[in-house]
Amino acid sequence: MFKRCIISWAVERHIDCCQVPIAPFPVSVVLEFKSYSSTSTGRRAIYEGSMISQAELILYKSPQPSPLQPAHCNYCILSASSAKLVAISLQDIFHPTMRQSFSFSSSIFVALLLVLGVASITPRADARAFFIFGDSLVDNGNNNYLLTSARADAPPYGIDYPTHRPTGRFSNGLNIPDIISERMGMQSPLPYLAPENTGQQLLNGANFASAGVGILNDTGFQFMNIIRITKQLEYYQQFQTRVGSLIGEAQTTQLINQGLVLITLGGNDFVNNYYLVPFSARSRQFALPDYVRYLISEYRKILMRLYELGSRKVIVTGTGPIGCVPAELAQRSRNGECSAELQHAASLFNPQLAQLISDINSELGSNVFMAANTMAMHMDFVSNPQAFGFVTSKIACCGQGPYNGIGLCTPLSNLCPNRDIYAFWDPFHPSERANRIIVQQIFSGSPQYMQPMNLSAALAMDTSRT
Repeated sequence: MFKRCIISWAVERHIDCCQVPIAPFPVSVVLEFKSYSSTSTGRRAIYEGSMISQAELILYKSPQPSPLQPAHCNYCILSASSAKLVAISLQDIFHPTMRQSFSFSSSIFVALLLVLGVASITPRADARAFFIFGDSLVDNGNNNYLLTSARADAPPYGIDYPTHRPTGRFSNGLNIPDIISERMGMQSPLPYLAPENTGQQLLNGANFASAGVGILNDTGFQFMNIIRITKQLEYYQQFQTRVGSLIGEAQTTQLINQGLVLITLGGNDFVNNYYLVPFSARSRQFALPDYVRYLISEYRKILMRLYELGSRKVIVTGTGPIGCVPAELAQRSRNGECSAELQHAASLFNPQLAQLISDINSELGSNVFMAANTMAMHMDFVSNPQAFGFVTSKIACCGQGPYNGIGLCTPLSNLCPNRDIYAFWDPFHPSERANRIIVQQIFSGSPQYMQPMNLSAALAMDTSRT
């Protein structure tokens, strides 16, 4: 049952409910709360209000006072903006009988009109949105919302994440986008499909990645319902429309142009397509060199679409050592040596991808795309794990069978006690500590690792222009 409350009044007190002094001003309010989720401290929800440029609203009720709810506030509407946090106490909004009948177990709708634009959403001047596309190396939970077997939503995934719970990341803790965000001092973007990714939250960017996808739409068909790269790009366009309704078209264009993009594709096109089974459809259609050329031609279309959609700072990773991951060692190796066939495929693909990026930059007359040589980044610690503090780069921390490389990481799998000394977390994915080594090279790597420049240099160029 929905409750709708319309009140007009002049706010003269309780406007500093969250200790943000603001001059009194007349307000008309239509309260319209949608939904919320339970937390350990109470019930909380984030909404989009249609009457204040989609400002973000929070209904917060906690049994204990918190920084968002001082002791004198029973219930607060919090409207967030880039400049201030305003809270209006509901003590004087609801009549006592209405307060008693207000149900936290019902769905209620919220739209708030402030005569002054105190709570309008605007991007912070120093903020940079971050957008992620690709596969399981960078997926942070989109597949949790899909009916697919390509999921990391059960323990022990997330064992070293701050919450110590699985999040959908194929990692024991943080993945590459998280660590890049951490290094840049910004919040890691939420999965695009996450219900809470709305309102002000969208200004941080979004993660569109989905485990199992590749450059080709037929890659990962065995996982069924995943977000193919073409759909990820459609979501990116949809994202821009949503943000445009929040901050306007001009500011949205600026947000996208100044944003950072990370795209990681290619590995699955080999391990989950061309080499998935003997005599796969693609292996019968193409000899390996022709297949690689086809992948590169299709990747060009993807990168150019990113450019058409406004992206101007894009990190493109190559494939890692796909023949050296524990899953491939378990299936193809006799004595722990990397699969020569898969390594050869990567050695054909990566240089052509780097050349593609160089060619596109030349055509555009600008260094829009940065090539990250993730093969070299990985091979440093794969070939000499002890030099990086790892005890092994062959055995996964979590798994079963030879090299812990068979099947998935599950609650029944072997699990190492110290993830920091394993280069690989599960049969396919690096540990958080290995991801940190990769991100370090993305930020400060020499031309061996990053072309035409590393991320620190690209960001410094932005700073010098301002």
